[in-house]
Amino acid sequence: MRDTGTLPWPAFEAAEPELAATVRERFGRYTHHALATLRRDGSPRLSGIEADFRDGELWLGMMPNSRKALDLRRDPRFSLLANPGAGTDMGGGDVRISGRAVEITDPDEVARYAAGAGAPLPFHLFRVEPSEVVRTWVKGDEIHFTTWRPGRALRTLRRGNDDAPPREDG
Repeated sequence: MRDTGTLPWPAFEAAEPELAATVRERFGRYTHHALATLRRDGSPRLSGIEADFRDGELWLGMMPNSRKALDLRRDPRFSLLANPGAGTDMGGGDVRISGRAVEITDPDEVARYAAGAGAPLPFHLFRVEPSEVVRTWVKGDEIHFTTWRPGRALRTLRRGNDDAPPREDG
């Protein structure tokens, strides 16, 4: 494991291909998602964002000098929640990625991304390095929580709508 506690997206996909496919599918259902960053005073900021899986990576593009981009430049920690969709069924589950956003500043790399994505320049471009990926879904009378972290085994906890402790799949 790297000292940042994160891994590049391709390493996560290689480690947990089934969960990675579920994450891609959930983010692919909708264009707009929710990004949590940290303000200068440490309080959370929640912003809408489009997440883009392209060239084997997960990317976050932002308008020049947007508050969320400035937050990430100062402190790269974030959480990204896939749009859960309409109603209360969560459309197959809730997916969240937490980690570190690495800003890409090389003009040629930004231009290549912009050309492929059809994105107008200028903008801030960040590559996602996850430190945690969580999927939450309801099956029958139980809620399931599957969690991945670098260097650890995939973990799934289940619990019902009672006061019994969570049960771990194993």
